[in-house]
Amino acid sequence: MSTNLSAAPALQASRKKPRLALGLATVFGIGYIPKAPGTFGSLAGVVTAFLAAIFFLHPRSVGDVFSLHPLTDTILRESLFGAPGTNVHNAALAFPLFIAGTLLLLLSILGVWSASSVASYACIEDPQYVVIDEVAGQHLTLLLPLIPIALPHLTAHMDFSQYAIFFALSLANWKYLLWGFILFRVFDIGKPWPIRRFEKLRGGWGIMADDWMAGLYAAILLRAALYFGLLTVHIGSV
Repeated sequence: MSTNLSAAPALQASRKKPRLALGLATVFGIGYIPKAPGTFGSLAGVVTAFLAAIFFLHPRSVGDVFSLHPLTDTILRESLFGAPGTNVHNAALAFPLFIAGTLLLLLSILGVWSASSVASYACIEDPQYVVIDEVAGQHLTLLLPLIPIALPHLTAHMDFSQYAIFFALSLANWKYLLWGFILFRVFDIGKPWPIRRFEKLRGGWGIMADDWMAGLYAAILLRAALYFGLLTVHIGSV
């Protein structure tokens, strides 16, 4: 009996609550919403993408501290309406797109780590309150279709300033966001082949990978909609 009592504190210490991992995996508490936490996780992915696009298009609305943002009002006027006065062929426009890709990669890495930690702590393969996988999958759905491969006019007439604004305006387009959200939820819930196979991967890889695949399927359909002009934001010749 004394052995069991002495072992209990050691067991409790070894199962110390991973607060940072829980915060990330639940997207700062969104995963604890009682009903449909996965849907709210996807919505969080949509909202963050939208807010990032709004910041990119209207940086001064956030404050004067961002006044050196490459997309000033003058640049926007020239690129959208052909107003003279500023050269918009600015390599700094690539920075927000680089940041978007880097954040998606970072989100995926942190997702695998935090989901693994939480699943191990909870002794559950895929805890329902882990929703960082939905956020990552939703971002994948929204970002992949905007890569400039086979999009009308972008490969034939590549103007990076126009593409950067096309990228941001697409993420601020409610139709694009709505269909991206719907398609991702359909594939995430329906899990067509081979999505369920990815759930069998160990730890956080299994939790994240099925949502990556759902995001990829949704992105393919969203890309088709863009290619056929169903959701395209037109900017000049784009």
